[in-house]
Amino acid sequence: MDDVRWLSQDEQALWQNFILAQQDLDRVISADLAGCALSHADYAVLVGLSGGDGSGVRVGRLREWIGWESSRLAHQLRRMESRGLVTRSPAADDGRGTLVAITEEGMSRIQGAAPGHVRTVRANFLDLMTPDEQAVLRTVFERVARTITPDRPPLSGLS
Repeated sequence: MDDVRWLSQDEQALWQNFILAQQDLDRVISADLAGCALSHADYAVLVGLSGGDGSGVRVGRLREWIGWESSRLAHQLRRMESRGLVTRSPAADDGRGTLVAITEEGMSRIQGAAPGHVRTVRANFLDLMTPDEQAVLRTVFERVARTITPDRPPLSGLS
């Protein structure tokens, strides 16, 4: 136990406030998206697919970007496919992989949800900070993401 660097009071307060803020943000974002008949998980998948050229994204690349386990993504895609938000098909180049693509319905849903989502993100996160505070958080969160998931592909490189 002597080698543990215990959190100071300030560090513990920061960590606890981060956890509570993350849970609160998840709750308000989920409530906002529910108004468009989307879950937070639906939205994450649709964001990963909506920026592409429409030809689809390999499931493995989408999984790497989202950071989910294969089984979680497979279940999510199955639910979304049954609701007409995405399609899955064998990859043409090797037949082993699977491509997932956003449907017109999926694109319509994300486009419908986006304005409210942006308003929620602004009101409950971005507008609570100065530009300098946003820059600090962007730097910190980028560093955390690179440390935990150094091989995550950029969103722009999924398709």
